[in-house]
Amino acid sequence: MIKVLGRPNSVNVQKVMWCAAELGLDVERADIGGAFGGTDTDTFRKMNPNGTIPVLIDGDFTLWESNAIVRYLCATYGAAPWVLPNAKAHGLADQWMDWYQTTLHPPMTTLFWQLIRTPADQVEPAKITAAIDAGAKRWSILDQHLATSRFILGDHLSMADIPLGCAAYRWHSMNFTRPDLPNLRRWWEQLADRPAYKANVMLPIT
Repeated sequence: MIKVLGRPNSVNVQKVMWCAAELGLDVERADIGGAFGGTDTDTFRKMNPNGTIPVLIDGDFTLWESNAIVRYLCATYGAAPWVLPNAKAHGLADQWMDWYQTTLHPPMTTLFWQLIRTPADQVEPAKITAAIDAGAKRWSILDQHLATSRFILGDHLSMADIPLGCAAYRWHSMNFTRPDLPNLRRWWEQLADRPAYKANVMLPIT
């Protein structure tokens, strides 16, 4: 039995759970983090000294960092197209997965905290405007890429789509005015039709 420690409303946990569902894996998830607590215990810190979620437990193997977990699950339990055919495909997948983490995640985090987690009387409109502008510039890069590609690596869903796909739900679902990026929306609507995505990503944003 594979176990995932982390709360379901965490975008990083959603990456792992969506990936596992696409692979048909039997996963037990435990509510850890946020309102559930549990990340400051000695037991948890031995598994992840950062005190963050998710954590994967697969037998006697423990792994943290959501993108690393997605890569591990695909490499260990996947078949094509989840197992990529060569180093070039791996490089492209890593490029987009790391780009999300380093470049797109920061403005998306600002939007989430300002629109979802911050009390109304403490919201800073200037931060929201700046984050929308920054996010739109970054999402437009993916929109241009998707003009000639059904999914991020071509005709089939792969691990490259997982982190960005989770963020795309929030981008299209939070309450703000966003620019029209038709290729991005077409790609996201394809994801939204998938049962595993609906069950593990399209959850209330809290």
